[in-house]
Amino acid sequence: MNRKKLVTEMGRMGREEFRAVRKLPLVVVLDNVRSLHNVGSVFRTSDAFRVERIILCGITATPPSAEIHKTALGAEDTVEWQYFESAIEAVGALRSEGFKVLSIEQCEGSIALQDLAVVPGDSYAVVLGNEVKGVQQSVVDASDGAIEIPQFGTKHSLNVSVTAGMVIWEFAKRLGLVK
Repeated sequence: MNRKKLVTEMGRMGREEFRAVRKLPLVVVLDNVRSLHNVGSVFRTSDAFRVERIILCGITATPPSAEIHKTALGAEDTVEWQYFESAIEAVGALRSEGFKVLSIEQCEGSIALQDLAVVPGDSYAVVLGNEVKGVQQSVVDASDGAIEIPQFGTKHSLNVSVTAGMVIWEFAKRLGLVK
């Protein structure tokens, strides 16, 4: 039988070490995400895979927040974050910094997540949208492309925090964080 590891056996880094360590060249943009639990979950996943930063836009809540903390469990204090009034403004800023911006949305001409090709050394940003409406069309139009997660059931979408986890994991693998 496999014994569960104790937290003290996992060798996790502290906050200061986390802040100083090299990050995955990925920014996660949340475009009008309503649920504070989803926001907190994205912070926690971003911490796990050392995402460079999160950009919160529009109605997306920002830390400090007890509701975000319930799922982030402190990751809102380790992962850098910024706030922009609109995702369009965030996309413009990211593109001017040299990021390739990809909306996570079901679009004509989208790339299936499993077919994602990344260039080592390049920096990427992914935009995840509102739980009901998705990424705004104007933001999709301003992006460099779109990534779609193929689905095979009756539902047409996944929870935004689940989507974030899948997409961040894929970038972590393809950008060399996961060996």
